[in-house]
Amino acid sequence: MRVHIATDHAGLDFSRQLTEHLTEAGHEVIDHGPDSYEPLDDYPSFCINAAQAVVNDQAAGIQALGVVFGGSGNGEQIAANKVKGARAALVWSHDTAVLAREHNDANVISIGARQHSLEEATAFIDAFLATAFTGEERHVRRIAQLAEYERTGLIAGRDVDAAAE
Repeated sequence: MRVHIATDHAGLDFSRQLTEHLTEAGHEVIDHGPDSYEPLDDYPSFCINAAQAVVNDQAAGIQALGVVFGGSGNGEQIAANKVKGARAALVWSHDTAVLAREHNDANVISIGARQHSLEEATAFIDAFLATAFTGEERHVRRIAQLAEYERTGLIAGRDVDAAAE
């Protein structure tokens, strides 16, 4: 599987060690940055590039998922979710990693590098990559509603407050 990764300064060590781990496990890893430690770097472009690459690969029929890191993982998740078609989940446990795939068909996960050890983060990522979407109707329906809202600002048959003008 192709795995797109990105981080900021807080997750740079994680990303380097993760690349080695995932490569040894047979994955193709594409690192979207940064290339070097810069304590004042900004994560949005790195994470957006990784998420966009996942969406592009999936649209091309390439099996791909993404992992983004930061201090807490919150901002990185928000950045990744700005990409149309990205479903980025904040992961903080084995269960959240598995459920992100099983229930949400998440294609990107975000992990707080300052919140977890490398061993914990690696276990979350391995679980995420090994888990398939269940395809259950209720989950498919909910994901379709999110995609519809992303495209149109509405969900057919559902009450969604109009956006402020």
